[in-house]
Amino acid sequence: QVQLVESGGKLVQPGDSLRLSCAVSGLTDSNYAGWFRQAPGKDQEFVAYIGWLSGHAYYEDSLKDRFTISRDNDKLYLQMNSLKIEDTAVYFCAAGRYASPIARYYDDWGQGTQVTVSS
Repeated sequence: QVQLVESGGKLVQPGDSLRLSCAVSGLTDSNYAGWFRQAPGKDQEFVAYIGWLSGHAYYEDSLKDRFTISRDNDKLYLQMNSLKIEDTAVYFCAAGRYASPIARYYDDWGQGTQVTVSS
């Protein structure tokens, strides 16, 4: 059974950096893990995914210059730099069996962590 628990979200100012963590258990080498986000009143948005074995990462094109996804044995990370007000959202980590930016291909989800970017 896969379990995912996010942490690290908080209130930051524009231009700040923040690293989110997701404690992971139950993943296998065939899994992919990703980050999604949902801003108030907006649809869920893909951020990035990574192959748990390969470490190969794929990003939403508009975020790849500021965000970095990584993992170690039991945690998934999202390093976010040069944060903007429009990055305000609940950030979710997710795990699935396919390399995809589409949320419905992910079987397991964390509860989310709030990131607020405000001056």
